[in-house]
Amino acid sequence: MTAEAENHHTSRLVNHLRFIYGKMLLHPVYRYVLIVLGLPINLIVYMVWLSKRKQDDWSAVKQQAEQEMHTSSYRDTKRLELEEQLRRKHRFFKQEVSEAAFRQEAESWLEETFQKELLERTSHKLEQKGKHRLGIQDTFGILLAKPWFLALSIIPGCLMYLTLLVYGNAYLKYIFERLLMTIFVILGVATLVFTILYLSPFNPAANILGVTATQEQIAAFNHVYGLDQPYLTQLWNNIKGVALFDLGKSFAGNEIVTDTIARKFPITLTLAVISLLLAIVIALPIGIISALKPNSWFDYTFMFIALIGLSIPNFWQGLIFILNFSIKMQWLPATFNPQNWLSMIMPVIVLGTGLTAAVARMTRSSTLEVIHEDYVMTARAKGLSERQVMLKHAVRNALIPIITVVGLQFGAMLGGAAVTEKVFNISGLGSYIVDKQFIPDIPSIMGGVIYTAITISIVNVVVDLFYAFIDPRVRSKMKQY
Repeated sequence: MTAEAENHHTSRLVNHLRFIYGKMLLHPVYRYVLIVLGLPINLIVYMVWLSKRKQDDWSAVKQQAEQEMHTSSYRDTKRLELEEQLRRKHRFFKQEVSEAAFRQEAESWLEETFQKELLERTSHKLEQKGKHRLGIQDTFGILLAKPWFLALSIIPGCLMYLTLLVYGNAYLKYIFERLLMTIFVILGVATLVFTILYLSPFNPAANILGVTATQEQIAAFNHVYGLDQPYLTQLWNNIKGVALFDLGKSFAGNEIVTDTIARKFPITLTLAVISLLLAIVIALPIGIISALKPNSWFDYTFMFIALIGLSIPNFWQGLIFILNFSIKMQWLPATFNPQNWLSMIMPVIVLGTGLTAAVARMTRSSTLEVIHEDYVMTARAKGLSERQVMLKHAVRNALIPIITVVGLQFGAMLGGAAVTEKVFNISGLGSYIVDKQFIPDIPSIMGGVIYTAITISIVNVVVDLFYAFIDPRVRSKMKQY
């Protein structure tokens, strides 16, 4: 790379960072993030800006413009005009105000209009001279263009520069904001779950030690597990444990909670993911074909089956499957065994039935809504084949509500897997939480619920990214924001 090309590349980077710096200063939240992360750098920029601002022509030009406005009787003329507008407004809305209130409102309106006009005239006069008012972002760009400033600021301002680069990329910013929102959601869930358990009438020490336990034994149990500490202390310890993946030992069984969840959660997650994939593979084609052939025997048959699938309770369906396919026909094992893949068939079908029905119905209604849009008819008029019209124009635009349903239902499957796990004797996270609920074993329940919430939140982030991948309108809004 030549020196000229390298200088051009550096200049583009400096201008880009300057633009993003100014844009972030206008944002009500990111402004404070930028200031805090790059506090030493921002102090230097601010001091240099104050020094350079005294040397620009803004104050002199503003004073000249203000004098001209006073000389031309602008204020008096504008006062009469605004008072007349204000009177018409009061007459239109049939408002009765005192003369003092009227004068105060008119004067406030006049001052606001005067200052706005003064700024516009000052900016216009500076532009005529080929100048503009020096902003903080301009000062930052001037300093950043100096190699010595960049070299000295790279270490104390590394977090600020990283934030500028993330903010400057619409996709990275989108992901970062969703992940940040996920953290707040998880904190909220952790606080809510712990508060409910803390207020629960159940006594962990009495439930575990039994009715014969003495007050001294109960007090010793509470002291060992920190249950005698204040509410805020216990809450902080549990949230810290979730963040550090160290929730200590469970009240019952004296087992390491994190290790137990690490063994049980993959079973529940695998069950939910396989059910999800099976549901999508079955539901999407059924929904699309039903939309292409509305009111046909195919449409009526499968939508009726889908309605039945939505109506059947999971536990009843699981019991019917066990009675018929395990006990009567002896085709499939009644209980789950990780070593036997056949034992996964019935739980996957039971868990995925409701999702399959919901996705099929949503696919049908969403596709029906899309195929009658103008752009689909235009695609047909251009001579595209029906397959191209459906895949490139109809189905792709119909996927947004379908993805929304899939994301929501996946969360429901993870949360509702406990019933299916209990029916098929699956040692997953759902049944683990249910077993610990009535003690209540706070570390175990906190770990199970929070890590389930983390998984659901990550799935929702992926769903949001799919929105941007499928719909160009979402990508356009991401870049504008």
